[in-house]
Amino acid sequence: MRIGEERLFNRECKLGEEVVSTIKRKRISVPAIKARKGSAQPLVSLSAYSAPMARQLDPYVELMVVGDSVGMVLYGMDSTMAVTLETMILHGSAVVRGSERACIIVDMPFGTYQESPEQAFRNASRVMAQTGCSAVKIEGGIEMAQTIRFLTERGVPVMGHIGLMPQSVQTAGGYGARGKTHDQVQRLLADAKAVDEAGAFAMVIESVIEPVAREITSTVSAVTIGIGASPACDGQTLVTEDLVGLFSEFTPPFVKRYAELGPQIGTAVKAFADDVRARRFPGPEHTFRPKAEAQPALMQ
Repeated sequence: MRIGEERLFNRECKLGEEVVSTIKRKRISVPAIKARKGSAQPLVSLSAYSAPMARQLDPYVELMVVGDSVGMVLYGMDSTMAVTLETMILHGSAVVRGSERACIIVDMPFGTYQESPEQAFRNASRVMAQTGCSAVKIEGGIEMAQTIRFLTERGVPVMGHIGLMPQSVQTAGGYGARGKTHDQVQRLLADAKAVDEAGAFAMVIESVIEPVAREITSTVSAVTIGIGASPACDGQTLVTEDLVGLFSEFTPPFVKRYAELGPQIGTAVKAFADDVRARRFPGPEHTFRPKAEAQPALMQ
């Protein structure tokens, strides 16, 4: 191979590598998620509220949900009710910027979609335009079917959310599991069917008795994402801060802790405070020092 040909070959290889790299970074689409219905390998989903956390999760999950749980987890609120659309847009934008691969879903907060389908579309289209997310998530079953249909027919992909719905917990009587009575089971099945037929590509099933969540998964065409539901769901999700031990106010019974980062942070901060008070930090290696020949002139 001649020198010129070798340079051209190397350049083409480099361009090819860049194309492959770009393809690898292509974000997982809503249709790709929908196509995973009934797959032998469940989808992995976690919550994310910031760019640094999104960057850590991105290689390992297919879905990241920017939940209105941000109000409780990051802002210390008692519930999700006071979370605003502006807050969701701020955190949704951060998660999109911090990720490359995962399909990003942003929660619609309380009061931004319940009034009418038109209100829901105005706010959902704003969320998608300003964050760059792939879809929005809406809580509710039969009562929200018309709104979900209105959005999906106008190009807004929707993930539904049935079972325990944090935005309705005041009227539902607490955070207990759903599906314990015949009437609850029938309502859950009807809600799932309504959300599915309205065009939602996926639905979160939260805190629902296992056989009921399993039955829903087997009867709807939408992808089901379980949280305190059933291993039969098409995917599983948790709040990341619960998973890694960064949120300790309370732990839902369906959470499995995979790390205890909270105590580790406390230990690290104590060590830092001890070093500062003992004047062990900062050391010479942590400060900027002028060159020896320049120091006399600097201090004149």
